[in-house]
Amino acid sequence: MSEQVATSSTTTSGAAPLEGAADEPIDLSVDTTEDAVEIRLPADSAFLSVLRTATAGLAARLDFTLDEIEDLRIAVDEACAMLLPYAIETAQLRCRFLLTPDTLSVTVTLPTTRGQLPERDTFSWTVLSALAGEVDTGSNEDREVWIRLRKRRTPFGSG
Repeated sequence: MSEQVATSSTTTSGAAPLEGAADEPIDLSVDTTEDAVEIRLPADSAFLSVLRTATAGLAARLDFTLDEIEDLRIAVDEACAMLLPYAIETAQLRCRFLLTPDTLSVTVTLPTTRGQLPERDTFSWTVLSALAGEVDTGSNEDREVWIRLRKRRTPFGSG
């Protein structure tokens, strides 16, 4: 049975922020032009449970298996853990979920002090790649570093 999810006609600019610890806003925005969700929250590991929950909910919406959902939850957590130590003091972690019929792409972006990309020859990167399927990273001139995960759903009857 497929889960029905109501969508809102509210645009990103109309999203009401939720209040987090120390009155820091948590912004849950829905982009109505494509099937995408963006979450902004303080760059603090205490808020990662919000991302893990959102990841599980969105993956379930795409009919991922329980194992695939758990892999994605761990992968998003690991991607954030790789970036958080280099966050600038007042940074907001931005996580964008893009949904297609058989793929969930998650991009975690964070303003950092160094702008240096995560090392790809580490155990963490190996775990991330095994859990997510496709993983990439990059940065921009403002020293924002991002990690993008792309997980494809196992076709029905294949596993």
